[in-house]
Amino acid sequence: MPGKILIVYDTEQNRTLLKDVLDYYDFESLTAADGAEGVSMAKEHQPDLILMDVQMPVMDGISATRLLKSDPETKAIKILALTSFVAEDLKCLQEAGFDDFISKPIDIRRLPEIVRRHLSVEVP
Repeated sequence: MPGKILIVYDTEQNRTLLKDVLDYYDFESLTAADGAEGVSMAKEHQPDLILMDVQMPVMDGISATRLLKSDPETKAIKILALTSFVAEDLKCLQEAGFDDFISKPIDIRRLPEIVRRHLSVEVP
């Protein structure tokens, strides 16, 4: 498999859509419904990449990313913010430790290429 990806998104329909797209391209994908669950799953499964929604209940994506990037076990995992934030807010995302971002609405036709680029693997 080309890479293990953790999708952290509070909306079940969006989690399912992202998982279905990534599974189609033979990525191994896992899902979490909020930042707290995402942190726990990241520690347990050590994914190659995390797609992290920014605004979620329980624990938001910024707090979850800060926790993951401050932990020696998970700090090397690449984390992409899924956000509708505007350019002024990108500094906040960088300061939190996100490696990059994907703007919402997410173009699912481009998603495999974006993931491939961050994992440095070929997409069939």
